[in-house]
Amino acid sequence: MAETNGKLRYVPTTCPYCGVGCGLNLVVNDGKLVGVEPNKRSPINEGKLCPKGATCWEFVQSPDRLTKPLIKRNGKFEEATWDEALDLVASKFKEIYEKYGPKSLGFQVSCRTPNEECYIMQKLARVAFKTNNIDNCARICHGPSVAGLSLSFGSGAATNPFEDALNADVIFLIGANTIEAHPLAGRRLVQAKKMGKKIIVCDPRYTPTARLADEYVRYNPSTNIALINSIMYWIIQQDLHDKEFIEKRTTGFEELKKTVEKYADVESITGVPTERVKEIARIYASAKNAVIIYCLGITELTTGTDNVRSLGNLAMLTGNVGRPGTGVNPLRGQNNVQGACDMGAYPNVFSGYQKCEDDAVRARMEELWGVTGLAKEYGATLIEQIKQCGDQIKAMYIFALNPVVSYPDSNLVMQSLEKLDFLVVQDIFMTETAQYADVILPGASFAEKDGTFTSGERRVNRIRKAVEPPGDAKEDWQIFVELAHKLGLNGFDFNSPEDIWNDMRRVTPSMAGITYARMEKPESVHWPCPSEDHPGTPILHREKFANPDGLGHFFGIEYRPPAEVADEEYPFTLMTGRLLFHYHTRTQTGRAKILHQEVPEAYVQINTEDAARLNILNGEKIRLVSRRGQAEALARVTDEVGPGVLMMTMHFGGAGSVNQLTNTALDPLSKMPELKHSAVKVEKITGVQ
Repeated sequence: MAETNGKLRYVPTTCPYCGVGCGLNLVVNDGKLVGVEPNKRSPINEGKLCPKGATCWEFVQSPDRLTKPLIKRNGKFEEATWDEALDLVASKFKEIYEKYGPKSLGFQVSCRTPNEECYIMQKLARVAFKTNNIDNCARICHGPSVAGLSLSFGSGAATNPFEDALNADVIFLIGANTIEAHPLAGRRLVQAKKMGKKIIVCDPRYTPTARLADEYVRYNPSTNIALINSIMYWIIQQDLHDKEFIEKRTTGFEELKKTVEKYADVESITGVPTERVKEIARIYASAKNAVIIYCLGITELTTGTDNVRSLGNLAMLTGNVGRPGTGVNPLRGQNNVQGACDMGAYPNVFSGYQKCEDDAVRARMEELWGVTGLAKEYGATLIEQIKQCGDQIKAMYIFALNPVVSYPDSNLVMQSLEKLDFLVVQDIFMTETAQYADVILPGASFAEKDGTFTSGERRVNRIRKAVEPPGDAKEDWQIFVELAHKLGLNGFDFNSPEDIWNDMRRVTPSMAGITYARMEKPESVHWPCPSEDHPGTPILHREKFANPDGLGHFFGIEYRPPAEVADEEYPFTLMTGRLLFHYHTRTQTGRAKILHQEVPEAYVQINTEDAARLNILNGEKIRLVSRRGQAEALARVTDEVGPGVLMMTMHFGGAGSVNQLTNTALDPLSKMPELKHSAVKVEKITGVQ
């Protein structure tokens, strides 16, 4: 509920950036946003905000917001009425569906949008067009977390809350730059450090997070499985594994033990001396409570699912699951990356991870939704949809995503979108992707609608409407309701986001007990929460795992190299990374003046030795070339990356777009593209400084 103070109103809501879910108050004066303040009652951020959160109101009132529906006629966008635009969308999608069938349509959902809108879009796709070709951008960040943790633990989500890290004796971070990418979760690390907790950071790059570490381990990029297997080998060798936990609560230990016996010495793979691995194994396994925290350095690889399963192995080996201060916790990069998956905006599950292939589940959903013929088979994922454009897929609906900048191999993405018969983009700005649309539908920002975001700790947080959308722009849930009516669908008579949420609760056992009323309190509720008298579940797997047998599953996983490795022609290994001052494709943060001033263009970190050899100066613009394209960025000469390794910022478009270089090779289990590992060469741009 909005609080008033004279002319000002203070509207409590949730930050629209990373998956930490910080509480804040939007400050409204005379119907316009004028600022933001941290919500001191929030247990998540405790009255603090990062630079992005502190400026999150600025983009909302940017003068270049989309304000009217646009239809492309003769290659140019023309303003249209809502009826014209939605009639065209409905007729085109029906025409293509009737001519080519359910696999001819693709639906892509943003992880930045509220749960209610993720839910209604996947419901519309499945009910109207009987397709499972619906996916969200978790696919290119934490798809392996969903797949890997589901296989190991039976649930694809973080096991413990962020603040629970303060209950750990050892915090083990790998592939995660928390201080920059998730600053208020990083604040918990600072608090833990002050309390005397030991912090281990494993990362190919010496990041701001690594500077906090008591133990920092630099290893070669994408050699995670070899390193983790070696740590587990030395835990077993030093007799530090939790035999009672393994015997009572797990299965598959002998397979794991046999596999890791091959990984006693992995220095030739990882670059980490054996004695150092042995020491890290002892520190982690000797802790009473140890928590594992990871991010995209683990997931955005063709081995992403196996990397996550390896971390599950490590936690179970030491009995560090199901208690305070333990667990395996992915840091979610976007505000609703957890929720978009929870809502069923995924090609193989309905909301609450109910499997489409399960006949009983599908029959129940058909009964509750009042439909027949829901699709059973696994639909096409984001990157598969892009690759199928013009062939299998004829039309696509992209909701608040910017694939031209954020997906790997940008040139392929642009070529693919041009092949579509019909493209709808629903967004708040004219993005690089919107330029390819046949119809653009102007939606609303987080400050202009009600709803919920689910943070990376499974906590469902409210967002609340503070101001009206600009011009003729509509709240996105309303757009979907109107489109459903144009399509003649039943079951879409929603008058508010709360109506949509209640429809989701009705069909989703794991979230049935989470009501809007319960979310009024700042601490809200963690799913699973099956009934309204259930307290919610901050810590998973206390008594048993979520697998059907109740056990945690060990897997013997062999190391395999990335899909593309450095060679004579492309001698550098390129990683990508997030920055403190920017978010995703800068559609929002690029419109915050201070954030833009801090980092106005792309840069690439290059090792001091490599820069000297190539005669590259700090601040000089250089060109990176891969087998797929090229990009230009400022050189930052540093020893934060090792020789032969580069790190380029991921947020910029145009000539500075790193995704002109990245690889579309996929993890076979989660279909994650290998964004974190590409082979490139570096060229000096003569005379440009």
